[in-house]
Amino acid sequence: MSSNFYQDNPDLKFYIEKYIDWDPLVELTEYKFQTKDGFKNVKDAVTFYKGIMDSVGEIAAKEVAPNAKQIDIDHLTLENGEVKFPPVLQKIFDKIKKLDYYGMCMPYELGGMNCPFLIFMMSNELFARGDVSVTAHYGFHGGMAMAMLFFSIIEGSTTFDRENFQIKQTRFSEFITEIIEGKAWGSMDITEPSAGSDMAALTTRGFQDEKGNWFVSGQKIFITSGHAKYHFVIARTEESESTDSFSGLKGLSMFLVPAYQEDKKGNRIKLASFDSIEDKLGHHGSATVSISFDKTPAYLIGKRGDGFKLMLRIMNNARIGVGFESIGICEAAYRMAKKYASERQSMGKTIDQHEMIADYLDEMKTDIQGIRALAVKSAYHEEMGQKINLLLTYFAPEDKKELKSLQSQMEYHQKAARAITPLVKYIGAEKAVEIAKRCIQIHGGYGYIKEYGAEKLLRDAIVLPIYEGTSQIQSLMAMKDNLMGILKDPGGFFTKNLQAHWKNKSSHNKLERRVAKLQLLSYSTLQFLMSQLAGKKFSDIRKKPVTEWGSFFKTWDPKKDFALAMLHAERLTKMVCDVAICDLLLEQSMKYPERQEILERYLERAEPRVRYLYTEIRTTGNRLLQRLSKKQDKTNRNT
Repeated sequence: MSSNFYQDNPDLKFYIEKYIDWDPLVELTEYKFQTKDGFKNVKDAVTFYKGIMDSVGEIAAKEVAPNAKQIDIDHLTLENGEVKFPPVLQKIFDKIKKLDYYGMCMPYELGGMNCPFLIFMMSNELFARGDVSVTAHYGFHGGMAMAMLFFSIIEGSTTFDRENFQIKQTRFSEFITEIIEGKAWGSMDITEPSAGSDMAALTTRGFQDEKGNWFVSGQKIFITSGHAKYHFVIARTEESESTDSFSGLKGLSMFLVPAYQEDKKGNRIKLASFDSIEDKLGHHGSATVSISFDKTPAYLIGKRGDGFKLMLRIMNNARIGVGFESIGICEAAYRMAKKYASERQSMGKTIDQHEMIADYLDEMKTDIQGIRALAVKSAYHEEMGQKINLLLTYFAPEDKKELKSLQSQMEYHQKAARAITPLVKYIGAEKAVEIAKRCIQIHGGYGYIKEYGAEKLLRDAIVLPIYEGTSQIQSLMAMKDNLMGILKDPGGFFTKNLQAHWKNKSSHNKLERRVAKLQLLSYSTLQFLMSQLAGKKFSDIRKKPVTEWGSFFKTWDPKKDFALAMLHAERLTKMVCDVAICDLLLEQSMKYPERQEILERYLERAEPRVRYLYTEIRTTGNRLLQRLSKKQDKTNRNT
C-alpha cells in the first residue's frame, strides 16, 4: 500500500503544482498580503498548501486506509443518549485534532489556518480514499464552522477591522472555537420522516415565546454527524395560504440549535435527544443520527422565511464536497482493482493483460481524471465567487473601474460555479458506484468476500447519489439551468453555436474539432428539447430563429410545461457532463501538452456516449408521456 496518497497521485499533483491559478485566489485569501499573521507572497502560501496536502496524504495512507476494515466492523454506539466512537476511529480524529486541521479554512484571527476552500476539498479526496466515513465527519467539522462564519457575515453580525483586514467579532465565535479545537461537532439537519427532497413538506417548527426567544420542536432523521453539539436546523415558522407546494419553501427559517450544554463540571445538560444511530449499509464510521427537538432553545439565522435561501447558499459547498468524496472512493476502487489484476494469473498471463480487463481499468482511470478536472474547476469558481463577494461587501475599492472589474469577475465565477456544481455531484456520485462495482467484478468471487475490501467500497459508494441532493435532483437542476439559460440569453446561445460550428470546420487542432462536434450535439439536443416543449403552445416556433425564442416563453410554467425535458433530464446531464469535461481537458492540453493524452482517452469514451444520448433523447419518451398524461387526466376527472 502507498505511504502517501498525495505523492502517489500525479494527476492530483498536477492541479496543485501546475494548473490552479493561485495568484488571484491567494491574494483574496490573504487580503492582498496585508494581514499581520498571513503570508507575504503567493509562493510561500502555495508551499504551505503543498505541505498540508503532503501531510494529509500521509495520514490518509498510513493511519486511515490501514484501519478502514476495522472502522467498518467497529460500529458507533449510543450509550445513555450519547454517541460513542470506537477507539480506532477516535484515534484518527484525535490525530486530525492535534494537527489543527479542523480549522483548515478558518481565518487566522479565529484560530484557523486560513487555507483556501479548494485545499480543504482536495484533502477530502485524500481522506475519502482511505475511508469515506472519516471524510464525512472531517468535512462536517470544518464545514459547519465555516457555515457559522458565513451565515453571520450574510446577516451582518460579523464586523471587520478595515485597516488591518481582520474580523473584529462574529456572532458565533465561541462555537466556532469549540469546533476548530475539536471539542464539538456540527451538522446540517434537513431531512424528516415524511420529507426528504420535498423540503416544502417539512413540519419541524420554529416559534417564539412572549419575550421573543426562539425555540425548535420536531424530529430530524438521517443526519450526518448528527451526534453534534451544534445543529443548523431548517424549521417552519410561517404558514402558506397557497396550495402550491413550492410556496411552502417560503415559510422555512434557519436556526442554529445546540443539542446540549455543559455545566461547570463538564457534565452535559441535554437540550435535545439523540434517538438512534442508523444501522447503514456502509459508512459505518459515520454517525447518522435521528434527533428530536422539544422546545429546544435556538438562534434564528438571518430573517424569518430565509431558511431555504440560506441553505442554498451553502449547498454548493456540500455538493462539491461529495464530488471530491466520490473521487476518493473511485481512486481506492481503481487502485485496488489494478493491483489485484496485476497479480492475478489466468490463462498464462495476469488478468490486467486480458483485453476486457485492460479496457475496464483504462476507462476507470480516464473517468477519474475527467471528474477531478470538473471538481477542481467547480471548487475554484465557487471559492472565487464567494471571496470576491466578501471583498465587495466589506472592502470595496473606491476606484470605479476596479469596482466594476471585481463585480464582473464575481458574476463570472458565480455563474460558472452554478453551472458546474450539479454536474460534479452527479457524475462523481454515479461513477463512484460504477467504479466500485467494477472493482468487485475484476476481483471475481473474491470481490464478494469481505476480506478483500472491494465490497465495502461499493457499500460506501451507494449512498453518494442519494445524500446532499439526489442524482435526479442534480439532473433537474442542470436541465433547468441549461434550458433557462437559452431563454434568458438566446443570442448568447446562438453565438456559442456558431463558434462551435466554426471550430468543428476550421480549427487546425484535431482535438478541438472533435470537442466542438460534441458541443454541437449538445446544442442541437437543447434546441430540439426547446422546440418540442414549445410545440403545443407555439406551433410556429420552429420557423423562428433561436434569437427570437425568448419572447415565446414569458408565460411558461416550468412545473407544467417541461415534461419532456424532465423525462430526459438525466440523459441531458450525462451529455453535458461529458462535454464540460472535454472542454476542460482541451483547455488543459493547449497549455500543457502532456494532458493531450488524457483528452484523447476521454474523447474516445465520450464521443459514442454523446451520440447515443443525442439519439435517445430525440427518439424516445413520447409513449411514456402520453400514458402519464392520460392517467393525470383521469385523476383530474375523478377529483
